[in-house]
Amino acid sequence: MGLSGWRYREWRGRFYPEGLAQRRELEYVAGQFDTVEINGSFYSLQRPASYQHWAASVPDGFLFAVKGGRYITHLRRLTAVETALANFFASGLLALGPKLGPVLWQLPPGLRFEPDRLEAFLVQLPRTTLQAAELARRHDARFDGRTWTDTDADRPVRHALEVRDESFRDPALLPLLRTYRVGLVVADTAGRWPLLLDVTADLVYVRLHGDVELYTSGYGDEALDTWAARVRDWSGAGLDVYVYFDNDVDAHAPHDAAELARRLGVGPVGGLRMPLSDPPPSVRS
Repeated sequence: MGLSGWRYREWRGRFYPEGLAQRRELEYVAGQFDTVEINGSFYSLQRPASYQHWAASVPDGFLFAVKGGRYITHLRRLTAVETALANFFASGLLALGPKLGPVLWQLPPGLRFEPDRLEAFLVQLPRTTLQAAELARRHDARFDGRTWTDTDADRPVRHALEVRDESFRDPALLPLLRTYRVGLVVADTAGRWPLLLDVTADLVYVRLHGDVELYTSGYGDEALDTWAARVRDWSGAGLDVYVYFDNDVDAHAPHDAAELARRLGVGPVGGLRMPLSDPPPSVRS
């Protein structure tokens, strides 16, 4: 249970306590939850030193989901991305060590389901950290001297795909994702893009962007009860479930995540949840 990112100025005083140094915001998040998405990696390649710093800021057992670069998904649209994938995995993901969680690939609106295009992309994704390190070593020479291309152990690397076009309701999608063991993201987007509940891997990756207004609305009790029931069903079936709240406006995300965590009886890996600031009045219906 966690958040889609942690660097939000308007969360100060609403989630982060007044006076908390910005450099300690990730540490504070890790005192509330057991995972968070790294979203900066979507906008640009990060540096190994950043991944090392993030890993050192959270306790053992905490996991980072890393969002794949938009150059791959939005600009190249999954085509001719061999070097771009190598650059992405060389940018420092492996420096997270055992704290590396799933890799999220979010497709842009308007990118339609084309089985051949998607499969050509999926087949290139590394399935282990050893494969990721091998891929990383094929990075562009421009990045010499600021890459991380080693792994301390061979661990699984799991991937999740978030789609944003109705054409992905095609029945050919599910067997394709299952073949490559890629999770289909369950994305609640206030009806703007498909909400697909199909399980295609041993993980279920949920992104809650808002059920009434995208990124803006808070989840009420009935909605949280519904999501809690779904999570229990998935978990009871032996699946690993990752839930991230992305309704960041007015700090709804951390408060809704805490409410869902309470319903499910889960907490941060350290076992102690720091007191949350009072939620804004509009959070609860």
